[in-house]
Amino acid sequence: MKIDRMFFEKFEDVVRANDTVAAAVEAGQWDRVIDYVNREVFDKPEEYYTLDKLRKAAAVDRRLTLREILEKVFGLIPRFKSKDELLEEEFSKFVADRVPEPPSAIPAIKTYFKAYVTSNRVRDIIDSKHFTDLATNPFFTTRDFRDVPQQYRTLVPEYIKDYVSLNQFAP
Repeated sequence: MKIDRMFFEKFEDVVRANDTVAAAVEAGQWDRVIDYVNREVFDKPEEYYTLDKLRKAAAVDRRLTLREILEKVFGLIPRFKSKDELLEEEFSKFVADRVPEPPSAIPAIKTYFKAYVTSNRVRDIIDSKHFTDLATNPFFTTRDFRDVPQQYRTLVPEYIKDYVSLNQFAP
């Protein structure tokens, strides 16, 4: 919506005009910048900026971090990546790290990877080993699970728990 874009643009103007923030971003001091914005810019009576309002104004299908928002404001990234683009990146890292065999199994492993990352219900089923519940799951079915090679059925969840931040994929 236009109001959301205007809200985001006002936030951009306020942050860019702040010398403390601009200097810290230029120096790459992200912890300092994030702390300063949380203390000095957010929740002030003038515009009452909050991270939730900025996320809504950005209209992205996933949860943005304050650092991503600031990187966009200062032109360090051209746009916010979608949930699917981030999932593709994470899966590419997994493939580069684990090199799935046989290569023909990669599509099934990818479906499993994405389902595990994005669905709390699929994660619960897999973690609790109640695989029969997949029969009624519309997102990831028993057939999909059977297509995944046996070794990757445990390897994918372990990898995700160790290397992937699930919070960024929340709506």
